[in-house]
Amino acid sequence: MKKSVITICKANKICCISWFMIVVMLLAIQGCVDSSGYVNVDLSKTIAVERPGSQLPEKTRLKVAIAAMISPKETFIYYRQFLDYLGGQLDRETQLVQRKTYGEINELFKQGKVDVGLICSGPYAAGNERFGFEAIATPQVRGSKFYQSYLIVNKISPYQKLEDLKGRIFAFTDPESNTGRLVPIYWLQKKGEAADTFFKMTIYTYSHDNSILAVARNLVDGAAIDGHIWEYYNKKNPVNTSKTRVIKKSEPFGNPPVVVSVRLSPQLKEHIRQELFSMHLNPEGKKILSELMIDRFIAPKEKWYDPIRRMKQSLSIPEEKTDAHAKS
Repeated sequence: MKKSVITICKANKICCISWFMIVVMLLAIQGCVDSSGYVNVDLSKTIAVERPGSQLPEKTRLKVAIAAMISPKETFIYYRQFLDYLGGQLDRETQLVQRKTYGEINELFKQGKVDVGLICSGPYAAGNERFGFEAIATPQVRGSKFYQSYLIVNKISPYQKLEDLKGRIFAFTDPESNTGRLVPIYWLQKKGEAADTFFKMTIYTYSHDNSILAVARNLVDGAAIDGHIWEYYNKKNPVNTSKTRVIKKSEPFGNPPVVVSVRLSPQLKEHIRQELFSMHLNPEGKKILSELMIDRFIAPKEKWYDPIRRMKQSLSIPEEKTDAHAKS
């Protein structure tokens, strides 16, 4: 079993769960991904932060971190085009930097190893000052500057509400994901419940498309995912979303922002901002945005992310280990 592909957490009330069952689940998820067109990309094999041998001076290269807003597969296809466009407008080479988790990307910003990032709203709301990045633009998607967490179950399952998933297997996406972990934990807290005792077992899938797949194939009973991603696949490739059903939606939050390192010069920050704001006016730029189901980029407002901050303040969420293991 590959380390860091998925984290398995066992509920406190369960005395013993067969490791054989867990291995079968992991292999099933990987097998299903291969057969359906969704791929589980090993981000440890993507382009490194440093690129030895480059003939271009370091100052001409813009290092952009992608936190897989759509999915690792879609990120590579469409965001590569996005970065090429942005680099051309800025007259700079762009370097795509990918990592498996939001936490890893936060650390790259903290260490000054990336310049620009497309990140989740959760990490932004919680760590913009701590990790040294600031929001300069927000995508407007399907006419909205907001998005929601969707609670999904299999279409033919009997589950109609969150309470029906008590004692079942549930999928989170990432320990720092707003829609994929924070929201369902907050929902449970409001009901006087905790994930480790409410669910029989929880797993981490590390991408929203894998969570959709796991629910569609009945590998888990429910999952919390980014609503934009569910809507994206439901329009572009509904092979798996058509097998799922949305039973609950969260309040709206500001869309995942484009952030820049505080180390960048004010002039470069403003140049990037203006290129993003005008991208939809350029025929090439508009075509790329259309592939991502983004209408345009707009100026973000901090109040859009306050609901996330309020949820975090109301919760005392322990840091999760990300190695595959079961808790006893």
